[in-house]
Amino acid sequence: MNFEAVKGKKKTYRLPKKTIRETPALIFNQFFLPFRILTNRLLLFLHVYIPHVFHFLLPFLPVTFSQYPKIIIMDNSVANGTTSCIQDSHSSSVIASPDATLGRHLARRLVEIGVEDVFSVPGDFNLTLLDHLIAEPRLKNIGCCNELNAGYAADGYARARGVGACVVTFTVGGLSVLNAIAGAYSENLPVICIVGGPNTNDYGTNRILHHTIGLPDFSQELRCFQTVTCYQAVVNNLEDGHEQIDRAISTALKESKPVYISISCNLPAIPHPTFTRDPIPFSLSPKLSNKRGLEAAVDAAVAFLSKAVKPVMIGGPKLRVAKACDAFVELADSSGYAMAVMPSAKGLVAEQHPHFIGTYWGAVGTSYCAEIVESADAYLFAGPIFNDYSSVGYSLLIKREKALIVQPDRVVIGNGPAFGCVLMKDFLSELAKKIKKNETAYENYRRIFVPEGTPLKSEPNEPLRVNVLFQHIQKMISSETAVIAETGDSWFNCQKLKLPEGCGYVTNNSLSEWYPFYFQTLDEKSSCCRYQFQMQYGSIGWSVGATLGYAQSVPKKRVISCIGDGSFQVTAQDVSTMIRNDQKSIIFLINNGGYTIEVEIHDGPYNVIKNWNYTAFVDAIHNGEGNCWTMKVRTEEELTEAIATATGEKKDCLCFIEVIVHKDDTSKELLEWGSRVCSANGRPPNPQ
Repeated sequence: MNFEAVKGKKKTYRLPKKTIRETPALIFNQFFLPFRILTNRLLLFLHVYIPHVFHFLLPFLPVTFSQYPKIIIMDNSVANGTTSCIQDSHSSSVIASPDATLGRHLARRLVEIGVEDVFSVPGDFNLTLLDHLIAEPRLKNIGCCNELNAGYAADGYARARGVGACVVTFTVGGLSVLNAIAGAYSENLPVICIVGGPNTNDYGTNRILHHTIGLPDFSQELRCFQTVTCYQAVVNNLEDGHEQIDRAISTALKESKPVYISISCNLPAIPHPTFTRDPIPFSLSPKLSNKRGLEAAVDAAVAFLSKAVKPVMIGGPKLRVAKACDAFVELADSSGYAMAVMPSAKGLVAEQHPHFIGTYWGAVGTSYCAEIVESADAYLFAGPIFNDYSSVGYSLLIKREKALIVQPDRVVIGNGPAFGCVLMKDFLSELAKKIKKNETAYENYRRIFVPEGTPLKSEPNEPLRVNVLFQHIQKMISSETAVIAETGDSWFNCQKLKLPEGCGYVTNNSLSEWYPFYFQTLDEKSSCCRYQFQMQYGSIGWSVGATLGYAQSVPKKRVISCIGDGSFQVTAQDVSTMIRNDQKSIIFLINNGGYTIEVEIHDGPYNVIKNWNYTAFVDAIHNGEGNCWTMKVRTEEELTEAIATATGEKKDCLCFIEVIVHKDDTSKELLEWGSRVCSANGRPPNPQ
């Protein structure tokens, strides 16, 4: 190594050449270091205190200063470090303001997509989140008695508003609401299920938390929701919270399925730059048909249907999710085909249509409807679901080679070609332009049709019969009412109700005042029904929560709910929430002493339930607070009096009418359906 000598007065030192070259820089840095420190402190002083001085002087400055940008200081106690942010004063909110939090962002997003009410059950993991949701003036919290009913209420709300939301706590709440979310998934309803999750500091540790099964694994709830939601977001980091929430909500709307959002309990109140402005409105790209595929599908369908002598068309429940109700009616108008609906599609099509022939439900559908459909030589099914219940134990007499099946994004013609990436509404609209008119099936229907009779007139003080009850309910239905049918014999009795115009079919134009975003962007031409029941999932007790949510979503309508006593016992508590929120529904509690639908499938002592004094139960819930009226009826005379009171003097009250009928008083359709479903359930195993 080369060295150079540096001589001093007493000693001589030898230093490397590199050190000698760096010496001037070291001396320079040491000399100016105090000035650098002073300069940094001065800059920090200006950065921290000048904004405060500006705010102090602002009232004394000329008015023209209001044209300058606003400067907002975010408190150290709220965020890590002091932050000053600037935003133009013309903006509706300010960057880093105290309400620029994850919780408020979620609240604003819910309001934007049309949610005005969230159904919740508080728990320690979601309390802070609820604080920020209720701080949004356009969002109302509806506290429910249990999570299952909160989920059912969000289901009912989504059926009218296009989307619903519920908020529960971690695991004990999440697993309780899971059954309702599964039902919403089966019915293609966009429900936003929001769960207050663990503190962010607990993730990735071996800590065991309460409300869990005692394992340091927090993914149990998430894994359960993965099979019943179309998207799952676990928000335990503010950095991607905005993206996760927006992606979850937009996915729910696009897929028309529930989503799961878990938000760590320590995040909702923390301001973050990503939440600083009012949300930029969603701009969801609409699904489009493949143009060439659409043309090929329409041409093939025209050729298939033109060969038929007496074709028919049947609407299924997926007309709603495909937003194709109007297109279906358009095809019925141009084709002249006899038109029916499957049971779970009742209300999606106006029953006043001149070619409407009723509900196609095999042996238990509208009289003469099955005969016309099953004798046709071609049938177009739009959005069907063929399960054991809708097919009456797989007993429908239809053949695949005669069927043209139109699903939301796919067309299958007989046993032949299938066309993907073809939207149902586009296909039906284009088919309507090219199809030849053929009224043969409808003319055959007119030839064989015989009007239904009326129930036998009751003797004075004769015990009330179910068919007489529904004769009176029929007279109550108008464009100002909605009907909800519980799983059970009410399915069959409500199917026979004739829905007036405006009750079963409402265009989106009249609903856009509630949720303009959802309908203007995704649902411009489809329709929304005012008749609801849960056929695919068939969960008893669904109707209590669904009535709560549905009535909350359409306050101008009066909801008429038909609920069996067995179903009511599952979810009865949330009649309390209906009273608390001043709802004015009419509930017909049909007391026949047990699970009648189960009796007709397979009877046994387990189908008998403990009888309640149902009106006294509701009176106890009422407890003199709110508007509620109850009555117990045993005869037609008492029923007439109760209905007159409910629709007159007590029209602004929640009305609960307990109807006591014989345990074996059921519709003939349930008797037939039950025996066929029993036969399907009892099939022996196939030979191995």
